[in-house]
Amino acid sequence: MLYTEQNVRDNIRNREGKRVFYLRSTDQLTSGARDFLRRERIEILPAEQARPEHYVLENGAYLTEKPEHMTHLNGNVLVRKTHPRIAFRGKMDLLEAELMLCQLKVPAFSKELGEILACARNLLRCEVLEEKVAEGKLCGLSEQELRRRSHMPQDYYGQPHFMPQATDGEEILLLNRARCVARQAELAAVAAFTDEKGNPTRADLLRMLNRLSSMIYILMIQLKAKKGPLV
Repeated sequence: MLYTEQNVRDNIRNREGKRVFYLRSTDQLTSGARDFLRRERIEILPAEQARPEHYVLENGAYLTEKPEHMTHLNGNVLVRKTHPRIAFRGKMDLLEAELMLCQLKVPAFSKELGEILACARNLLRCEVLEEKVAEGKLCGLSEQELRRRSHMPQDYYGQPHFMPQATDGEEILLLNRARCVARQAELAAVAAFTDEKGNPTRADLLRMLNRLSSMIYILMIQLKAKKGPLV
C-alpha cells in the first residue's frame, strides 16, 4: 500500500506515551507523508512490532492473549468493550457515518459537512492518543460566534428556532439526525470524562463536541430559511 499524508494521520498510534507509525516492509510512503512524519517527529516502526508481547489491564494485571470481550484503550492497555471511553468511540463512529450520509444527500453544505467530519475525526484521534484538542474556528465561526448564531438564529438568518417536521424534507431531517447523534456523542463523552466529583477531565473534548451539534443546527436553520416547508 502507498500511504499518503492523510492515510498516515489516520493510522498514527500511541506507544508508551509516544506517537508512532507502523509500516510493513511491502508498503511505501509518499514524500508528503514522510515529510509529515519527520516534521512531527513520529517514529516509523516495523509493523511486526505492533502486536505487543503482553497486554495490560487497568488494574495492572497482564494477559498474553486478547480476550474477545476486551479491546484496546490505547497502546497495549485492554478494557472491556463496555468501557465508557469505548462507548464514546462508538458514538463518534456513528456520527462520522451520519455526516458522510449528509454530505451525499445535502450537497449545498458538502464543504461545511466535510469540515465538521474532519473535526469529529480529529476529536476521536485526540481522544485515542490522549492529546489536547487545539482551539480553532469551525466553518469560519469562533466558539462565541457559533454560540450567538445558534442561540439567536432569527437575528442572523431571519429564521427562528423550529421543531423539525416531516414536511421539512429529507435534507433537514438528515441533518437533524446527525445533530441528535452529535448530542449522543457529547453525552457519552460526559460519562467517559467526568471524575467522581462531577468535574470534567477532558473539557476540551466536551467543548468541541457541543460546537459540532450547534454547527449542524445552524446548517438546518440556513436550509429552513432558504427553502421553507415543502408542500
